[in-house]
Amino acid sequence: MDPEMQKMREVVLVYLDRSGGLQKFVHDCKKYNGITQYIVCKLIHSYTNLCYFKILFAPTDSKQSYAVYRFIISINPSDIAELDATLGNYILHNPLQAAQIFQSVCFVAIKTLSLIEQLQTEDQISILLKPTHLPPLPSYVLSLSAYPFNYTSQRFYMSEGIVIAMGTVTKYTQGARFLCTEETCPFSEGFRCIRVHCPGATESATVRTDFVCSLCSSPLQEDMKFRVLGDKQIVEMIDAKMLNALKGYSNDKSHFRIQAFTVFLRDELANKMTIGNHYRIIGIPACVQNGLQATACIEVNSVQLYKPSGPSFVSDNFKYLLSLTSSSCWRFTAVLANIFASQIVPPGTYNTLKLAILLSLVQTCEKENADYLDLLVVTSDTLIIDRLLNYSLCLLPRGIRHPPSSDIFPSVSKDKHGTGSASIQACSAVLAKGGICYIGDLSSYKKDKLELLQSVLESRTTTVFIPGKKYGEEADQQVTVSVQTNFWSHVDSSSKKHIQKENFLIGQMDVSVIPVNLVDGFGLLIYNEFPSCHLSSSVVHHILRRAINPEAMLYKVSQQFRTQDYEEFILFARNLHVELSSEAESLIQGYYLASRRVRRDSIHGSMLSASALKILISLAKAHAKLSLRQTVLEEDAVIAILLLESSLTLKHGTSVLCVAPNPVFPFDVSDENSLQQRDIYLMQCHHQVLKFIAAYSPGIHINTNEE
Repeated sequence: MDPEMQKMREVVLVYLDRSGGLQKFVHDCKKYNGITQYIVCKLIHSYTNLCYFKILFAPTDSKQSYAVYRFIISINPSDIAELDATLGNYILHNPLQAAQIFQSVCFVAIKTLSLIEQLQTEDQISILLKPTHLPPLPSYVLSLSAYPFNYTSQRFYMSEGIVIAMGTVTKYTQGARFLCTEETCPFSEGFRCIRVHCPGATESATVRTDFVCSLCSSPLQEDMKFRVLGDKQIVEMIDAKMLNALKGYSNDKSHFRIQAFTVFLRDELANKMTIGNHYRIIGIPACVQNGLQATACIEVNSVQLYKPSGPSFVSDNFKYLLSLTSSSCWRFTAVLANIFASQIVPPGTYNTLKLAILLSLVQTCEKENADYLDLLVVTSDTLIIDRLLNYSLCLLPRGIRHPPSSDIFPSVSKDKHGTGSASIQACSAVLAKGGICYIGDLSSYKKDKLELLQSVLESRTTTVFIPGKKYGEEADQQVTVSVQTNFWSHVDSSSKKHIQKENFLIGQMDVSVIPVNLVDGFGLLIYNEFPSCHLSSSVVHHILRRAINPEAMLYKVSQQFRTQDYEEFILFARNLHVELSSEAESLIQGYYLASRRVRRDSIHGSMLSASALKILISLAKAHAKLSLRQTVLEEDAVIAILLLESSLTLKHGTSVLCVAPNPVFPFDVSDENSLQQRDIYLMQCHHQVLKFIAAYSPGIHINTNEE
């Protein structure tokens, strides 16, 4: 025996014992013996001598023979390299050969300790090495956007990407037993001819009818009753850089080519991925031959959900602005909205819309049951609004502009790898997970698409139907996909599709081109302050100057607060964990109950649904985040109430509360004096809301400040 190989086997045994891997291995063996209880007492390290005191309890008729016994062994490359550098290098660069070393050690352990009595040969053991991590070096990273794609080395690589398609779980052959058809051949009995699945191998590489005996060259025949099946799932992933191409507008001028790649999830890893999520994987690249086509793929050994950490700070200019406006809880966000997107529109214009955009941006996350904030903008100047929304969604890593030629929600197609099974394809809404999905002009979609959108806005899920007959399944399937994104859209108020209605209520906006329930599904309805026929001179001047020199910095604030600064600010703010104060909660609850009583009629009941309360809380939390606070104050609740009341007025007409058409920005906030006037105005609105609650929701106790 090779002394170096013998030494590595001994190191494997030592490592398994020290890491607890041997204990787990013994535990895994019991499932093949049907063992219901076992006691492990002591192990002494030695490859040639295993001293092991054990008590096993198993039914006498529970033992069944298998062609292959599969074991998963978790390994820490750093710990193994400390024990023996040669073995550590072997695992990292020759994992298939390293698995054979572990296979040999496990076979000796099973035979010495009588863990699986029906096991006959070493070839029946299949070992899957699962590294906890790889060295953080460039040579161990497989870039999915770099060329060439190295799939011939047959060693471990780390890679990451976003799941864009998922197939249904199907079966594959883990291992099979073959017998020689020549009765006098020694290979006509026993477990001498075992075929085990290898990374990248197709089903025909493991089982088919043209294998011949290596001893006598007679045909081999599979013993079907010993075939071992496992679960297999085919997943398509793509580099996260692909999202930049779906934003529609970006400051990144670099060019790159990205192609999706195939990932195989087997057995315990099946269904471990979710479509739209970002994962970091460790696996072995391979090339799968499907007829005349060859597909680069990765056989995954380890899957880890990737959650990039946001910035831990904001720029000094934002800190300085926060200190300057610290005298009021309303001023920082007012100035922030006033100067936002100065590359697209001049400062001081579209302030209400820009504030709503910022609130929606910071209210994005990938958590279940998150607070969502969808925007629907009514405008007659779709070009400027489209530019503004497109610029804003690029501030998030997951900002997606939906292309009209594709589906908003998941669809089903036949798997392209020849299995004939169904594959669920991602879409704009799923790819925008934890971000923004901008779907453009809402009036351009057909009725069925709008109904599906309404359903998703209400439930935040969509169901994909998979007909079993079409995709080779016995029964039909329904797969529910979570949709965790904020939706943005706009409606052209000057469109000829509008059918003018009579008897509009005071303050009510004509959005009859969109179903009423769908309009209610959006959290906020914003009306554009400047119709195209009355564009302000500053907007016209800005457009002309940008057309002459697109790269010019037209305003000083554009240099002080760059797009990159806003990106970092939004990522920092959205990661803040905020809590509702009791005062803010009482104010929101009181306004909600009072509005439900005021906005109702005898036929349809209340116009306010239960979702309005969620929107109020989401707006208040978003304003606290935008103010870089972790507690939602009454001042945040006031902004939330004014924004929602303005939206409700556009949908259903004015109420007893009777807010101004633009209650959050009643006038320009260009200097200290105007900010002071705005504070006074918002305080008056606060008292007006308190009186409204006292009159129409008297059961709610609100602490009033007599100041």
